[in-house]
Amino acid sequence: MSLTAIGVIGIIVLLIMLFSKMPVGFVMGLIGFLGFSYVKGWGPGLNILAKDFFEMFSSHSLTVIPLFMFMGQISFYSGISRRLYDAAYVLIGARPGGLAMASVAACAGFAAISGSTNATAATMATVSIPEMKRFKYDMGLAAGTVAAAGSLGILIPPSTIFIVYGILTEQSIGSLFLAGILPGILLALLFVAAIHLQVRRNPALAPAGPKTTWIQKIKSLTGVFEALLIFGSVMGGLFSGVFTPTEAAAVGAFFTLLLSVVRRQLSLKHFFKAIADTTRLSCMVMVIVAGATVFGHFMAVTRIPFDLSNWVAALPLHPMLIMMVIILIYLVGGCFMDGFALIMLTVPIFFPVAQALGFDPIWFGVIIVLIAEMGVITPPVGINVYVVYGVSKDIPLEAIFRGVLPFLLALIICNGLLMIFPQIALFLPGLL
Repeated sequence: MSLTAIGVIGIIVLLIMLFSKMPVGFVMGLIGFLGFSYVKGWGPGLNILAKDFFEMFSSHSLTVIPLFMFMGQISFYSGISRRLYDAAYVLIGARPGGLAMASVAACAGFAAISGSTNATAATMATVSIPEMKRFKYDMGLAAGTVAAAGSLGILIPPSTIFIVYGILTEQSIGSLFLAGILPGILLALLFVAAIHLQVRRNPALAPAGPKTTWIQKIKSLTGVFEALLIFGSVMGGLFSGVFTPTEAAAVGAFFTLLLSVVRRQLSLKHFFKAIADTTRLSCMVMVIVAGATVFGHFMAVTRIPFDLSNWVAALPLHPMLIMMVIILIYLVGGCFMDGFALIMLTVPIFFPVAQALGFDPIWFGVIIVLIAEMGVITPPVGINVYVVYGVSKDIPLEAIFRGVLPFLLALIICNGLLMIFPQIALFLPGLL
């Protein structure tokens, strides 16, 4: 049996096991180990399994994951997310659709200190959906807004997926973080535009909220100060070169904890909950990364990534057309797999292709994350939709999926703009 055939069989078995809802990290590690052992022998297979898992869990660069996750958990339990929404609520909630727009703004703000799409969606669903219910918003629009805007958690830095992509492809995590800022802002504005156009066509979807005075608006800005300080300390240090990504994560976690303690917003019970959640989520991510690394070694010995990249590079098509085919594959895959798992599975295959076509690896990382954002809101997987549904079970699941459709269009537009104008992603990293 040829090496290519072995690799294809491994991928098919992996997909079958993933669709059966088995843990992603363990499945990738198991298939990678078995496939590598079949090709190279059981001794080298056991060596690569032990080596990859040990190196991942002892990696200094991976310490950014628990640190950024701890920062996000402390932000959640200390109420920073609630104050972000309250500030956006006061500033723009009075206009038609304003509460939904405030939810987008609050999601963008919380994404800047959490790095998790699921955490952002769950937090903002708890905070904002009851308010939109109170003002008789269409529940499809309300829930769809939160599910879609929650996806900003993996684009606006710090982003767990950017960290993992950077480690897998040996790219600068700091550059990836900077590359996500302008696309994140652009996408948030496109989400706001999607809400505006829906409400303009049908004002009954989202009635105007309560009016506020200028004094109230100015006072509400104090709710944004904490998030700006945390985000500024992290990204400012990275941008100036003062911090490495690991040091930036440590500084961000320290500032978040310090602010919460000084303002007496974090109880001892919630502190221990934040530690427990951070440990659980960090272990999950690191097992996935270790499993993906083992699977990547299996793919390397089958030479599928290299053969595929050589074949694609030789196609008589414009590189942008080939990139559109890759994006289409990601879009279809995102309908059936979790975005994180999809990226772990496909980056070892498609990253060499992108390099062979001459695309910037930082830009490609942003494109991949944007497609992963589509995956978290597209049926049948759409994990963010299920997160919001879990918080608001009185809203029908089909109504939430229907509500995210305009935002899916916004994501496609954002992706198209990044393909036409790659400097949207590359401008800030280019300043380093």
